[in-house]
Amino acid sequence: MVDPLCKYFGQCGGCSSQHIAYDVQLDSKRKQLAHSINVDSNTIEVFSDKEYYYRNRMDLIFTHRGSGLRKKGDWRSVVDIEQCVIANEKLNLLIKEIREHFRDVDFFDVRKNQGTYRYAVLRTPGNTSSISFVLNEDSTKTGDAIDKIKHYAKISSAENIIVTYVPRQTDMSISEEFFVVKGTDMLTENYLDKVFTYSVQGFFQNNTSMAEKMHEYVHKLCMKHESKKLTLLDLYAGVGTFGINNCSLFKDLFIVESDKHCVVAAKINIEKNRIENAQILELDAMQLKKVELPDKELFVITDPPRSGMHPKTIEQLNKLKPRVIIYISCNIEQLGRDLPKFKDYDLKSSALFDLFPHTPHAEGVVELVRKE
Repeated sequence: MVDPLCKYFGQCGGCSSQHIAYDVQLDSKRKQLAHSINVDSNTIEVFSDKEYYYRNRMDLIFTHRGSGLRKKGDWRSVVDIEQCVIANEKLNLLIKEIREHFRDVDFFDVRKNQGTYRYAVLRTPGNTSSISFVLNEDSTKTGDAIDKIKHYAKISSAENIIVTYVPRQTDMSISEEFFVVKGTDMLTENYLDKVFTYSVQGFFQNNTSMAEKMHEYVHKLCMKHESKKLTLLDLYAGVGTFGINNCSLFKDLFIVESDKHCVVAAKINIEKNRIENAQILELDAMQLKKVELPDKELFVITDPPRSGMHPKTIEQLNKLKPRVIIYISCNIEQLGRDLPKFKDYDLKSSALFDLFPHTPHAEGVVELVRKE
């Protein structure tokens, strides 16, 4: 047991393990992964980095007291915070700015289902930063809010500021309805000497240094195999990071993604990184049987959401029989439920990446090789 660094620990629902020594947290997560995928925990490689000040995204909630994060055990209540010790330095600067410039605003009351200001989505990747002000589209005071946001944009340290509209009956912090107040709605991050563009409305990893370690590890896994004659299939590809970072090792690359913001970004990333052997398929991975693949053996990298791979995706992969499947999972328990469905494969290696210190979450990466 150790003393938590955060003065809000126990009140805020963001962290749950600051009272536990970090090496103990890592060991616990390693054992959890081992239990889930049924391997000896000593065979699992563990990767970690900074345990504090690592996060580059935060969704601040506006309240009558200012802004903060959800209260532990009570999603309707908010803990007013001045600083977050798992957020990086630039993120904490934006938290301070938001608190100073947006006090006593017409916040959205989830109990009454009314008000204007809902979230300030803060993102600070690399050398840039952005704020998405999420407003209730049904409010009659959005005009006043936009004027205030435009005034703040002139003095804000954030390079990019957008306004996003969401219906009052939903609890979302992203939407198709938004406009740019300052800068752009696209951000960039670098992994393995390649540049990746993504939408502020889209998903991207919140821990840059650990995400890059995970990319380095996956790249080494790919290099283990004789892959120059294989086709790489990148499933649940997002903006194409894993596929693009490994495409030079393969004959062809197929990027499969359904989110249109990610597809747009993936096209930009292919062009920016001068990738010549890639195709983008805008469809859900559950529709994989519709894809006409070259008559070559497959190598698959799959990085599904917390719900795991769709049963139809798994069914089709078992029919296609790729030589290797690298499964990247943000839900270790779901990973354990999915792996037994690949009966014709041996689990060759596994690793744990702690992208989310002081929380119960981690990423697992397993290497499945087809039985001969």
